[in-house]
Amino acid sequence: MQPMMRIILPIIGLLIAASLGSPASRAFDLLLGAAVGFLIADLGVIRTRLDAVTQEFDRLKKEFRRRQDVPTASVPPRETTPESARSATQVRPDRPWQDIEAPAHAAAAAAAPSVPFPPASAGAAHSGAKEPAVIAAIRSFFTGGNTLVRIGVIVLFFGVAFLLRYMAEHSHIPIEIRLTGVALASMVLIILGWRLRKTRGGYALALQGGGVGILYLIVFAALRLYSILPAAIAFPLLALIAVLSAILAILQNSMSFALLALSGGFLAPVLASTGQGSHVVLFSYYAVLNAGIVAIAWFKAWRPLNVAGFVYTFAIGTAWGVLKYRPEDFATTEPFLILFFLFYLGISILFTLRQPTKSIGYIDGTLIFGTPIVVFSLQSAMLHDRLMSLAYSAIILSALYLTVAYILKRRHSDSHKLLFESFMALGVAFLTLAVPLALDARWNAATWALEGAALIWVGCRQNRFLPRLFGALLNLAAACVGVSEFKVSNDYLGLPLGDYFGILLQCVAAIFSARTLNNSRQHLKEVESLVPGALFWIGLGLWMLGSTSEIHQYLPAHEMAAALLLVTLTTLSSSEIHRRTQLGAARIAALLQLPTMLGFAAFAGFNLSHPFADGGWWAWPPAFAGLYFLTFRHEGAPREPLAKSLNSGAAWLFCALLSWEFAWQVKARIVGGNTWPTSAWIIIPAFVLWRLPKLVTRVKWPFARNREAYLFVAGIGLALYLCAWSLSTNITSSGDTAPLPYVPLLNPLDLGQALVLLVLLRYWRFLRAVDSPASARIDKRLPLPVLAALTFVWLNALLLRTLHQWFGVVLNLDDLMASTLVQTSLSLFWTVLALITMLIAARKRNRLVWLVGAGLLGVVIAKLFLIDLSRVGSVERIISFVGVGLLMLIVGYFSPLPPARESRP
Repeated sequence: MQPMMRIILPIIGLLIAASLGSPASRAFDLLLGAAVGFLIADLGVIRTRLDAVTQEFDRLKKEFRRRQDVPTASVPPRETTPESARSATQVRPDRPWQDIEAPAHAAAAAAAPSVPFPPASAGAAHSGAKEPAVIAAIRSFFTGGNTLVRIGVIVLFFGVAFLLRYMAEHSHIPIEIRLTGVALASMVLIILGWRLRKTRGGYALALQGGGVGILYLIVFAALRLYSILPAAIAFPLLALIAVLSAILAILQNSMSFALLALSGGFLAPVLASTGQGSHVVLFSYYAVLNAGIVAIAWFKAWRPLNVAGFVYTFAIGTAWGVLKYRPEDFATTEPFLILFFLFYLGISILFTLRQPTKSIGYIDGTLIFGTPIVVFSLQSAMLHDRLMSLAYSAIILSALYLTVAYILKRRHSDSHKLLFESFMALGVAFLTLAVPLALDARWNAATWALEGAALIWVGCRQNRFLPRLFGALLNLAAACVGVSEFKVSNDYLGLPLGDYFGILLQCVAAIFSARTLNNSRQHLKEVESLVPGALFWIGLGLWMLGSTSEIHQYLPAHEMAAALLLVTLTTLSSSEIHRRTQLGAARIAALLQLPTMLGFAAFAGFNLSHPFADGGWWAWPPAFAGLYFLTFRHEGAPREPLAKSLNSGAAWLFCALLSWEFAWQVKARIVGGNTWPTSAWIIIPAFVLWRLPKLVTRVKWPFARNREAYLFVAGIGLALYLCAWSLSTNITSSGDTAPLPYVPLLNPLDLGQALVLLVLLRYWRFLRAVDSPASARIDKRLPLPVLAALTFVWLNALLLRTLHQWFGVVLNLDDLMASTLVQTSLSLFWTVLALITMLIAARKRNRLVWLVGAGLLGVVIAKLFLIDLSRVGSVERIISFVGVGLLMLIVGYFSPLPPARESRP
C-alpha cells in the first residue's frame, strides 16, 4: 500500500510540473513537483497509520472496560442523557491525538444499544481474508475521514497556487488587489471552519487547514514572487500565521489540522516558485514554520507533525542544495542549518518529555538519529574540501549531545534513560567520527582505542550490550589501523619514529577493556565469552610488535637480550593481571615464558657463539628468575602434566645453557685440543644429577614439591644426555689433550667418562630405592646392562685412543682393521675383560653375567681363528694365541665351571 502511493503521487506531481512549468526552470519544477507528490503521499500514509492506531486503541479500550464491567444481566440499562452525549465530544486526556468528533455522532453512539464485544478469534477470522495491497491503499486514501473535504482542500490549494501564477502572467488587475482578495477568501474559510467546529468537526478542520495553507501561499508570493511585501512585514505575518495555526490546532486538539496547515505552509513556496529568488528568504520562512512546530511540541506530543516538518524542511533544503548551492553561499546557509538542527533536537526532547504517563520513556528515533545524520551529511557536502572544519563540527556536535545527556541525567529520572543513552551514543559516535578527520592514523587509532575502552566500561557499568559491542569493534578497528602503520624495512617489521606512544595507548586500552569485560563476565552474553581473551591478545600483540620495533631501532647490538627481557617483563605482567582478574588469556600468556626461552636459546644456538654473548649475561639470569617465579605461581598440583613440563623443561634448559657457556669459557681459555671443551659439556649435568637425590629430599621447592618431575622426568633426561655424550665422544674423539701430553685414564675425556658412569650408577641405585608410583612403571633391570655396555665401549675406546696417541694408529675403520697391533691388542684386551667378568660372576654366583663373559671369550676365539690367523704376522699371531691360552688356563683354575642354575621351588 505505502510503496504504491509513494510512486503514483510523485509521478502525478511530475506531470503537473511538466505541463505548467516554464522552460527556464524546467528541471527545478520537475524536482519540486515530484517532491510535493511524495510528501503528500507520505502525509496520507501517516494519516492512514494514525487512524489505524486510533481504531485499534479504541477497540482495546472497549475490551478492557467490558471485562471490568459487571455482567449486563445484573446491571440495569443506563439512560442516555444530554450530558453523556456532550461528554462524548470532550477531548480525552489520554488521547491527545484525537480529533473533535461531531456531537451528532457522539449522541448516536451514546444512544445506541449495548452490543457485546466480539471475541478476538472472530476478529482474527474476519481479518484473515486481506484485500490486495493496491486496492487497500486506494480505498484507505479516498475513504478515510471526510473524503470529499480532504480531496477538495488539496485541489483548492493547488488551484490557488496556479491562479496566482496565472494572474501574475496574464491579468492586468493590480497584484495587491488580487492577493488581498485571495487572502480574504482564505480568512472566510478559516472563520467558517471555526464556526462549524462543534457541529461538523472534520469538515471544519479541513476548511481551517486549507485557509491557513492559502494564507501561507499569499504571504510568500507577495514576498518572493511579486516583491510587494518587505521582509520586515512578511516574516511577522508568517509568524502570526504559524502562531494562529498552532493555537487553532491546540485548542481543537487536532493533529490533522496542524498537519494540513503545516503542509500548506511548506508547499506554498514550492508551488509559487519561479526558480528565482533568495534562499535566505526561503529558509527564513521555513524557520518561522519550524518555530510553530516547536511551539506545538511544547504542548503536544504529535509525532506525525514533527516528522512531517522534519521531512519537509530537509527534503526541500536538500533539493535546493543539490540544484542551487555554491561555495560562496556557505555564510548565508550554515546559520539556517544550525538553526534547523537545534529546532529538531529540541523537538525530539520535547516529544519524550511530553509523553503520557503510560508511555514515559518512549523516544522518537526518527528525529533523534535522523536529525544529526541528515545535518552532518549536509555539512559534509558543504565542507568536503575542509576536513579540519568538518572535524570541528563533529566535535561540537559531540560536545552538545554529551552536554544534553548530562543535563537529562541530572534533571530527570530513570524513565528517560533511553533518551539519555541515545544522546550518549550520538556524542560518542561524533567524537569517534572527529578523530579520523582531525588526526593522522596513529593518533586516530589511539583515540579510537581509548574511546572503545570507555564504551566498554560504560557498557559493563550499565549492563548494556551495544556499548560493549561498539567498544570492542572500536578496539579492533584501532588495532587494524595500528598494525597498518608498521612498515617492512630491510626484512624487518618496523614502526615509524614517534608512533610508539600511540601503540602503547592502544595496548593499554585493549588490555583495560579485556579486564573490564572479564570482571563483568557473569553479565556477558554467550557470544561475548571470547571477547575478553581476544582483546587481551590484541593488546599483547601490539605491545610486543611496538616494543620489538623500538628495540631494533635503539638497541641493535643487544637486540636478543633486550627482547628476552621484554618477554620476561610481559609474562610477569600477564601473570599479575591473571592474579588480579582471573583472565584466562593472561595465564596462558604467562605460561609462554618457557617456550619463548626455548626459542631464544635455539636462536642463540644458530647465531651466537655462546649464550652470554651480546648482552645474554644480563638477560638470561632475570629470565630464569622470572621463569621459576611463574612456575611457582601457575604450576598447579605437583603431578599435573603442566607442573612436570614446567619444572623438567626449566631444569633441562638451565643445564643446557650453563653447560654451553661453561664449555665455551673452557675453549676460550685453554688453547689446544678439543678434548677440554668436549669434557666440559658434562660437568653441569653430571653435577646436577649427582646432587639430585639430595635436592629432592632437602629443598622444599621446587624439588621436593615436584619430586616425580625432577627424579623421573628431568633426571632421566639428564641421564640419557650423559649416555649419549659418553657414546658419541668414545666414537668420535681422538683424545687430544694438548697442551698436556696424553695419559690413559688421567686425561679430561677419560675422567669425564668415569664421572658419567659413576653418576649414572649412583642415580640408578637411588631410583631402585625410591618407592613411588612413577618408579613402579620403570624397568629397574635395564640400566645395569646399559652401564655395562657403556663401560665396554669406553674401555675399548680408551685402548684405541692410547694406540693412536702412543703408536700413531690412524683412527678410521679400515686402518684399524688392517693394523696387526690393534687386532692383537683387542684380542688380549677382550680376553682379559671376558675372563675377569667370568671370574667375578663365579664368585657372585651370577650365571647370566658368567655367560656374557663366556660369550665375549667365544668371540675372541672366533676372531683368532677366522681373522687373526690369516691377517696378523707370525709374532703377533704367536702373542695372541699364547696370551689368550694362558689367560684361559689361569682363570679356568679359579672358575672352571659356570655357576649352578638356581632351582625353582
